[in-house]
Amino acid sequence: MFKELDPILHSQVRLAIMSVLVSVKSAEFGYLLENIKTTKGNLSFQLSKLKDAGYIDIKKSFRGNYPLTTCKSTKKGINAFEKYVKTIQEYFKEFKPPK
Repeated sequence: MFKELDPILHSQVRLAIMSVLVSVKSAEFGYLLENIKTTKGNLSFQLSKLKDAGYIDIKKSFRGNYPLTTCKSTKKGINAFEKYVKTIQEYFKEFKPPK
């Protein structure tokens, strides 16, 4: 029947973050903010959730005098994302519309 979906990725913002990060080597906070269309606070919170789960690495540094946060997906995160996508695809295969 239907498999359970990963609760970490079953959040619109976290899924969007992972969708971006699996397609690039790394992404800066500003890039994610611009492409995901959420607030700074929410993005920061969701990044922390993904980091705590081991799905991403976060590097804090400076560019000139300004703080710079860079994120990249981990192998665990990529595997979890691929499994999540596969499970969603299986949901669609299992669904039989009424005739």
